[in-house]
Amino acid sequence: MRILANDGISNAGKSKLESHGFEVVTDKVDQENLAQGINEGNFVGVLVRSATKVRQNHIDECPNLKLIGRGGVGMDNIDVQYARDKGLHVINTPSASSQSVAELAFSSLFSMARFTYDAARKMPSNGVSEFKSLKKSYSKGTELRGKTLAIIGFGGIGKELAKYALGAGMKVMYTNRESNTSETLPLDIAGNTVSVELERSSLEDCLKQADYISIHVPKQADGNAVIGAQEIELMKDGVGIVNTSRGGSIDEDALMKGLESNRIKAAALDVFVNEPTPREDLLKHPRIIATPHIGGSTVEAQDRIGLELADQIIKILKD
Repeated sequence: MRILANDGISNAGKSKLESHGFEVVTDKVDQENLAQGINEGNFVGVLVRSATKVRQNHIDECPNLKLIGRGGVGMDNIDVQYARDKGLHVINTPSASSQSVAELAFSSLFSMARFTYDAARKMPSNGVSEFKSLKKSYSKGTELRGKTLAIIGFGGIGKELAKYALGAGMKVMYTNRESNTSETLPLDIAGNTVSVELERSSLEDCLKQADYISIHVPKQADGNAVIGAQEIELMKDGVGIVNTSRGGSIDEDALMKGLESNRIKAAALDVFVNEPTPREDLLKHPRIIATPHIGGSTVEAQDRIGLELADQIIKILKD
């Protein structure tokens, strides 16, 4: 049986599939030719990340397709229910990249607190001639310890981020749509496990009290932003915002206005509305830390994703 890993797969995942008799092809098929490529290659499974979309027309046009796999959490680039209604298996790896995304989000908090994102831009060109003035301009950084982080969306990634923040001495608030009113997090410290209980807060309280806000939500069914102009109005002056979840979770126009008014001191964006062609003014804004959707793109996460996909494919199509 042949599997098309159209957005790639780790060597570990590929090797495991091959050891169970699958042929894994990693040559990328262009989006516009996806159905044709699946049919001509006689693939029974297609694996994607965020780049490739699998829509109703692909499902209808590929009668031999049995499985669609998403390496990662969100599956908004796949018509999941339609595929399942047609009898296809649709799988993903919801926890494999949680730690990697959380680490990227937390690194952004440090960068915003100490202005290192801006220093990295200016030091190469101005560091020799303006060293003293640059030193003075970056001398009002702050520590993260004692600051309040609000996490919007408290799934696997949000919980991993909370652990890092608690370890750094931050106060952590969270809000989500789950029915649980509290969560207990196990923190591993020098080989010892310490349990920390957090109580869920309302979105409004999170927005009003937070020094930093990090968003970890799926794509909203109604297509609306979780953070828009009204939500930004509730925030403290000088708040920092991180979005490593989905483009559109923050209203980008409202974000730009919040930056210009200094309600928002800085924003870290790993995801954008118009990927892979995000707005140029966002990318060039001096107080936006922009990364090209790399939250789950670590060697460790890719190995976990590949192996988790392989295990599910073997169980479904072989066992």
